[in-house]
Amino acid sequence: MTAPAPEITVEQRVRQAIDRTIQRSIKGLEYISTGDPAVGLTPKDTLFQKGTLKLYHYRAQTDDVYRVPVMLVMSLVSKPYILDLTPGQSLVEFLVQKGFDVYMIDWGVPRPEDSRLRLEDYVLDFIPDCAERVLKDSGEDELSIVGYCMGGQLATMYASLHPDGPMKNLACFTTPVDANGMVLFRQWTDRRYFDVDRVVDTLGNVPPELLYASFDMLKPAARVAKNIQLWDNLWNDEFVKSYRMFDRWAADQIPFPGETFRQVTKDMMWDNKFVKNEMEIGGKRVDLGNIKKPFLHVVAEHDHIVPYEAAKPLVPMVGSEDKKEVMLKGGHVSLVAGGNAIFRLWPQLESWLGERSV
Repeated sequence: MTAPAPEITVEQRVRQAIDRTIQRSIKGLEYISTGDPAVGLTPKDTLFQKGTLKLYHYRAQTDDVYRVPVMLVMSLVSKPYILDLTPGQSLVEFLVQKGFDVYMIDWGVPRPEDSRLRLEDYVLDFIPDCAERVLKDSGEDELSIVGYCMGGQLATMYASLHPDGPMKNLACFTTPVDANGMVLFRQWTDRRYFDVDRVVDTLGNVPPELLYASFDMLKPAARVAKNIQLWDNLWNDEFVKSYRMFDRWAADQIPFPGETFRQVTKDMMWDNKFVKNEMEIGGKRVDLGNIKKPFLHVVAEHDHIVPYEAAKPLVPMVGSEDKKEVMLKGGHVSLVAGGNAIFRLWPQLESWLGERSV
């Protein structure tokens, strides 16, 4: 029989509280005085660059590599290092170590002249071009595509409009298709009050501050709660390191290309054309039923940015016979990065892709 744990005395509790208060003061000074932690450290080469777009190829870390390369497609409004946060907390590093040949499209920070870019540019030009370059570099004739959030939207649009293209598998994380499920975002962009034409015509690219404020409005008390949580755990080096990396990424938003923002607002938020299979890109209708390749959609149980109701219709809309939805605990970001992602999402993706990459 296991002996009960010794009871902590009042004196020990007081001493622990004093020690942690001292540590908070020391760590607080370090937190203020030190720079941002390094991110995106998995070794890579820039295979191609066009404007702000960069196509990365991550260096192999094992001799036994799956035949089918993997191309990661990111959102337009977030920097891609969330998938390569830091050694030990990097999805990219994990995939490379498991023998996948990994590439990534980094859209970069749009310049003023990039405000003219539309969905047509991304779906009909940039993604197909990058896919061809991946195939040429790898020497293969098929590739898997993995899209995160809006990157998943771009990837599904590409797959729908290129049903005979070189894509072998498609996996998406937290990808919204039904604007009715994004209640607060839809209220924020309500056509009765939100003049998207004036915003884009005046500003060009939509500033990150505007987007950041909209994320904060989804959970107004979240930032205060996070600061309290940080204070409570300032004595804990591992907690502070993780907090700083996630906080850096969350605050490191980038401008949204203006014309694409106009399209997304009108076609997807106002008219909800994506879920209706009525989206048109370059005069071609985006019908997700055209997607016949193996498809995986992973959603987060506690995602406040892309609630489940917004993501739920995606799998039924896709025309593949081999298709699957997986719901995992976590939020929009913790699903793909951090301590829990290592045990939840990453093994699921490895298993699913591995079976289909031979």
